[in-house]
Amino acid sequence: MFGHRYTGPFPIPRECTLDVSDRHPELDAEQAYLDHAYACLDEARERAHRITGGHAPQKGGTTQHRHERESMIEVAVVRLGRLNLGDRSLVFGRIDLEDTGERFYIGRLGVWDREQDPVVVDWRAPIAEPFYRATGREPMGIERRRHFATRGRVLLGIDDELFGDLGDVDPDALGTRGQGALIAALEASRTGRLGDIVATIQEEQDEIIRADMGGMLVVQGGPGTGKTVVALHRAAYLLYTHRFPLEGQGVLVVGPNRLFVAYIEQVLPSLGEAGVTIAVLADLLRPKVRVDKLDDESAARIKGDRRMIGVIARAARDRERALREELVIGFGLQRLRISVAESTQIIAEARRRSRGHNSGRKIVEELFFSVLAASARNHVDPKTVRERLRHDLAVREALDWMWPVLTPAHLLHDLYGSRALLRSANRGAFTDDEILRLHRPRTDHADDVVWRFQDVPLLDEARAVLGYRPGKRDQDAVRTYGHICIDEAQDLSPMELRMIARRSLNGSMTIVGDIAQATGAWATDDWDDIISALPHKQEPRMRQLTIGYRIPGPAMTLANKVLPFAAPGLRPPQPVREDGESPRVVAIGNRFQDELVDIVRTELDAVAEGNVAVVVPDSLVDEVHAAFAAHEMAVGGPTRHGLDQQVTVVPVRLVKGLEVDAVVVVEPARIVAEERQGVRSLYVALTRATKRVTVAHREPLPEMFAAT
Repeated sequence: MFGHRYTGPFPIPRECTLDVSDRHPELDAEQAYLDHAYACLDEARERAHRITGGHAPQKGGTTQHRHERESMIEVAVVRLGRLNLGDRSLVFGRIDLEDTGERFYIGRLGVWDREQDPVVVDWRAPIAEPFYRATGREPMGIERRRHFATRGRVLLGIDDELFGDLGDVDPDALGTRGQGALIAALEASRTGRLGDIVATIQEEQDEIIRADMGGMLVVQGGPGTGKTVVALHRAAYLLYTHRFPLEGQGVLVVGPNRLFVAYIEQVLPSLGEAGVTIAVLADLLRPKVRVDKLDDESAARIKGDRRMIGVIARAARDRERALREELVIGFGLQRLRISVAESTQIIAEARRRSRGHNSGRKIVEELFFSVLAASARNHVDPKTVRERLRHDLAVREALDWMWPVLTPAHLLHDLYGSRALLRSANRGAFTDDEILRLHRPRTDHADDVVWRFQDVPLLDEARAVLGYRPGKRDQDAVRTYGHICIDEAQDLSPMELRMIARRSLNGSMTIVGDIAQATGAWATDDWDDIISALPHKQEPRMRQLTIGYRIPGPAMTLANKVLPFAAPGLRPPQPVREDGESPRVVAIGNRFQDELVDIVRTELDAVAEGNVAVVVPDSLVDEVHAAFAAHEMAVGGPTRHGLDQQVTVVPVRLVKGLEVDAVVVVEPARIVAEERQGVRSLYVALTRATKRVTVAHREPLPEMFAAT
């Protein structure tokens, strides 16, 4: 079927057609090699442990000696972290080179023996490339590719593919590698956390992972194609290949929400890379603020619009104001003055000389005290005036009126809290009704505000306009990164993309998403707007993932009924698994709560230790939770800790990017009606499960289900 033979007790589904009856004759020999590899790994770990444990902090020695000692310990600590694999497999398989007789064992990280000969080659090394990319047409110089199935340190089975004169690989077969290992991984129960695919990376995935770092790489991938995990493996690969300079510059992975970040956060540590920053946009704000909850879509559209650039700039400029009346202040036996006209000139000069609002405060103070000193009858040094009057209440109030030092939170808090300030900053950019949708009651202090996620790029824009506060550079500085991976990029607004662009050191980016799953307020029909909003000095490279690994064929067939309505013209991914459970469409009667709970219990029985997501429209979240509470059935909700219960109730707008064993989609008609991109939201919901899909409804189904 797939052009390779399988032997050994491989943990794959019964319905797979591969022969599992014979024990591979080399199983014992390969187990012995794995034992040797693990022994070398244990020795390396022990050496690293001795370095970290045997060098207590010492005060003696030269500065250079202390620095070298600290650097050695730091390297050893990082190495020790990479060597701690836990239950994860060390070795995935081997490749045998054609003609030379050389063979290389490919694994999670590089391992050497005492003579420094390679025992295991890191999967990211150039020599490992044929393990993932060799085909019948392009064998890449190998005659055998061998995949291992392991549990812990035990070798369970061997899966061989032969090339060249030995070849049994069909050059025209579907482009999947190591089918036994791949199917076993796909059939494994979900844990609520995304796992790595390093043992089963496929050819089209590997081409993306190993693509050149420079410039922008855009990856379009339908549901189940592995686009998220490919982006994470690409981050690990780039760090390995470009350790210098990326280890210093940093790699950033941006996720759409905290649930998603919690879901993916273990992938990179499992690949030995713990130094990658994984964040939502709110985590990147400086100075930090509290962020929670989402705006309604009408407000989200306004806050994400590029016209807000001008609104924020004008809001800051509106805080640069002349005095409303002449300031007169006592100075010994004299009176010092600043007229309204003079304060106007100070503001104009500060605007001309300053690069950011906050940096202009120093200029304003300098000019302010110079004008005061010049108004004296007898000569007075401006420095003396400053020293004696800078703490005077009237002077402080005048300076804070003319040119206050602002944080982004202060600027937006004042802007949102005043209709007059909103109208002044707007100046025709939006309609009056639109700009006033941003109005919200003021709190006692800006530090007390809990911001919405759509406010995040506006706070960042305000930071860019305001610049550093005096003496607060470290708190206000924004970090840039040598490479940025953006997942679910299809939903980002222009202002969010602008915020990400500021974090890019050189324009090196991997952009990942699926236009058919664009469901946010700024959902687009192609990649052009997203690409144009990001920095790129060279033509962006486009790649498409075409093979679906996660979703069984029958479930994909159901989802494909929705796809033409969600994204006309977009090609669906080709599923690896044509078999699988047929989706169920269950009509619920008058006993909604009881029948829904029964449906979920059926799914739990079917997936055994697997997990179940109950995907609901926002309007039914409380009712569905009440149904489980009435039956004393424990369920979880989407939290920053991920899907931490076997059954989780997930609002449809938060389900994107997740994968579970079984999904129950409740009231698809309501999902279509309530969400701005309702059809796409339904498509997302139907493509979350690796095993079973159930649609539960009491309202009529959407028309695209007519043939179901």
